[in-house]
Amino acid sequence: MADFWDYFSVLAPSVGLALIFWLVMRSVFRVDTGERQAKAELEEREAQEWARQRAEQGSAADRKTDTP
Repeated sequence: MADFWDYFSVLAPSVGLALIFWLVMRSVFRVDTGERQAKAELEEREAQEWARQRAEQGSAADRKTDTP
């Protein structure tokens, strides 16, 4: 049983650090995923707004050319 505690005392810090590293990396990747989704949603809204503005400008230009 003494051998077990010797091995445990040697391996526990490495296993503990590996667990902490894994938790930190997992949280970083989750935050990155959320940020990418938010950015994609923002870009989609901006693209829709740009398209709407272009359509309004195009229809305004058409109205100017239609009037004599």
